[in-house]
Amino acid sequence: MTAEIEKAALAMMTEDLPSGSVLHPMFFDALCDGLSSAFFAYDKNDLLLFASRQVLNFFPIQPEFLQSSTRLRDFLGAVFDSGVLSQGNQGKSPANRDGWISQRIASHWRERVEMTEHFVDDRRIRIINRRLSSGIGFCILSDVSEMKKREEQWRIDMERVQLTEDILDNLPFPLFVKDQNMVYVAVNRAFCDKFQTAADEVRGRKGVDLFSTDLAHRFDESDRHVIDTGEMSISRQRQIARDGVERDIVTRKQRIGKPGRYFLVGTMQDLPKAGADFDEFALASHIKENGDRSYRRAYVPMAALQTISRRPAAMETFAPENFSGRKILVVTSDFAAETAALKTLGTYGFDACVVHDENEEAAFLDVASAHDVKIDLVIVDNQLGKRGIELAERQNVPALSLDGSQLTTELPFLIARHFNRNIRGELGDVKGAALAQEWRHGSGEDRRVQVVVAEDNDINQIVFAQILEGLGYSHVIAASGDDAVRLWQEHRPELILMDISLPGLNGFEAARLIRGAEKGSGSHTPIIGVLTQAFERDRNECADAGMDDVILKPVSPDIIETVFQKYMRNIRKVQSR
Repeated sequence: MTAEIEKAALAMMTEDLPSGSVLHPMFFDALCDGLSSAFFAYDKNDLLLFASRQVLNFFPIQPEFLQSSTRLRDFLGAVFDSGVLSQGNQGKSPANRDGWISQRIASHWRERVEMTEHFVDDRRIRIINRRLSSGIGFCILSDVSEMKKREEQWRIDMERVQLTEDILDNLPFPLFVKDQNMVYVAVNRAFCDKFQTAADEVRGRKGVDLFSTDLAHRFDESDRHVIDTGEMSISRQRQIARDGVERDIVTRKQRIGKPGRYFLVGTMQDLPKAGADFDEFALASHIKENGDRSYRRAYVPMAALQTISRRPAAMETFAPENFSGRKILVVTSDFAAETAALKTLGTYGFDACVVHDENEEAAFLDVASAHDVKIDLVIVDNQLGKRGIELAERQNVPALSLDGSQLTTELPFLIARHFNRNIRGELGDVKGAALAQEWRHGSGEDRRVQVVVAEDNDINQIVFAQILEGLGYSHVIAASGDDAVRLWQEHRPELILMDISLPGLNGFEAARLIRGAEKGSGSHTPIIGVLTQAFERDRNECADAGMDDVILKPVSPDIIETVFQKYMRNIRKVQSR
């Protein structure tokens, strides 16, 4: 803002400009009006050459002090007498009037001075002084109150955000936040410690990227219910701690935010073993309880809490309930580790066997291979060296190298993490192949697309693809409402299956766009809303958006076929190749 005035002033006040020359008052007044600034100039004798009328907006002085040939000293004296400067500003300057005026005149004689002053009416005014080599000087005044307030508000907001992050990170229990698309947008330090990961590896990803398929599906099902209904979800889940002890975890999830901008906030808390208390109670300086011990309050010193926070992470994971029957070979010469490993693996239904050195391992793997017995995992005590891992890899058997402590205390967690990661990798391969197949199925030039499926959930996409493939209908998948409208325009299908919760345009908005485009064309594509819950308001909104009918998840071949028989004009199926 001030740069434009400064350039204009420099262009019009050349160094050889006589002090009596006209400074084009109308030009400067118009420029100052447009930029909400004020401007005045003075010659080498400190006599005013020009002062824009906007100066009066900054200093409540008499207009005669703005006239040409007024002494700069008299002008500054009038400013001082107006009392516009705050006591804080005057406190940095000489207390008497003459001292303040002399100091200001000295600043006007410097080549360039820039300052911000606080006026008594809580305004912040930026003052820029320039003095040219010819002796001509000028001053630009700009009100920066709003900008300073915004900067202060930004600073306060940043401090508030930082404080909130610090509070969340120091909570003793895991906390996570998801958006409406079930994508993690925030996790605290306890969450990262619990699942042995970093916040950057979690944010921006979905549950299927982090957990096993069944577990992720279970999470998403409850999360979607909370987002859609606003009801709180409370669940209790058995988990395995680092020491191999099972504990119950209570997970609470609730919805916050406004329609169209909902978030899911979840917290997780360990329940102590039967008859035991939370760790904090053992460190309490004072405990208050009622007669039947149904209510207890503990006061724990900060130093004790810090001791708890510095303990190693629990490294818990969900029990490997779907891994029963997996065959695991343990290679260790440590009798204590062997005993602990066999006991732990037997508890969770694994078929486990122990050999004591690499030679026994090689013989065991050869016999298993000869009899077509699949070994799912080899666990090698790292005290035996690397050869045990190499022997397993030669037989294409996955292997883990663990120390004695891990064999006795962390085995359930490490095995579960190994199988969970492999299941996610297998799912990714299957899902990628299925999605590629369904897109090929719908985009072939010799096959007309009969159905557009608008669904953003990866698992549900696979379910729809398998059902439609089995029924013999050609289709394409739209992962967003925008894609659904685009694919409808490209393929003009015989029917659309429209999930209502979609990224970008939601299902209602996409349906309205399609109905709007059909007006006057004489065509009508049946649109079937796909709902998670049978809420009457969702059914009504589907009808208002122009949808013909609704079906509920989970979908089945019978449900799909019934809908197609009712709404598709041409129910001729595409013959499988």
